[in-house]
Amino acid sequence: MLAPDLEMLIADPGGLTSRIIQTLDAHASGAALYDETAADLAATSAVLLLLGRGGEGVERPDDICLILNERSARVRQAGDLCYPGGSVSPRFDFNAARLLGLPFGPLGRWPRWKYWRRERLPESRWLALYLATALREAFEEMRLNPLRVRFLGPLPHHRLVLFRRLIYPLVVWVPGRQRFRPNWEVARIVRIPLRQLLDPQHYICYRLTMALPPPATDPVRDVPAFRFRSPAGHDILWGATFRITMAFLQRVFGFAPPELKGLPREDGHLGKSYLTGERAFSSRVD
Repeated sequence: MLAPDLEMLIADPGGLTSRIIQTLDAHASGAALYDETAADLAATSAVLLLLGRGGEGVERPDDICLILNERSARVRQAGDLCYPGGSVSPRFDFNAARLLGLPFGPLGRWPRWKYWRRERLPESRWLALYLATALREAFEEMRLNPLRVRFLGPLPHHRLVLFRRLIYPLVVWVPGRQRFRPNWEVARIVRIPLRQLLDPQHYICYRLTMALPPPATDPVRDVPAFRFRSPAGHDILWGATFRITMAFLQRVFGFAPPELKGLPREDGHLGKSYLTGERAFSSRVD
């Protein structure tokens, strides 16, 4: 059971979004998050950490949830949960980024945008570029309306070692209950209530057996993960998406997952085709 103050916070969209804006801005103010000299656009991705009201597959329709995609069998890392997003498309995204700061755009409506434009101009341009990238990808993958979202702030970047990519997560609020239409890259939309993510009993030790090429050398690895059961299915949140989610929960709620040792274990297997797009994935509870 969550503490009463936490229950009140996650039941109040207005209070929660204000808390997220203030917290993420406080963490972002002390570090250079977007360094033009170090940016390699060919190996850079941007993703949206989507928050919104509950929908299909959620028992309590008013719960505030993370909204994720399950990757389809036609793409790499099939079966994984991920945030919508992808690689920068310079020709389109640089132009689209200029529109996001206008009064009707998600950056123009962000309370901290004027400060960033005044005090952090070079970084504000990178922030706009990555948000343009993530919104374009989210529209392509699930038909998210880019003009209806509310931007709440950036999270620190994450490195995806296996694919040698740098990921920039951006937190947005999806108002109302938008209807998503997944494309061929997405098997289904998954909504995970914040109240479950803030409950330690849903965390597991995920023991993966991997048939992966070099430089991966250890075929068995224990990693922290979140296990989510709903009427729509049984899902495991792990890897880069798990780390991004934990960074968000730590900053906004001061929450950290339990220590790996002693957690219930679930076994999974990643086949050779995990990196190619033909699904080869299985898991079982131990």
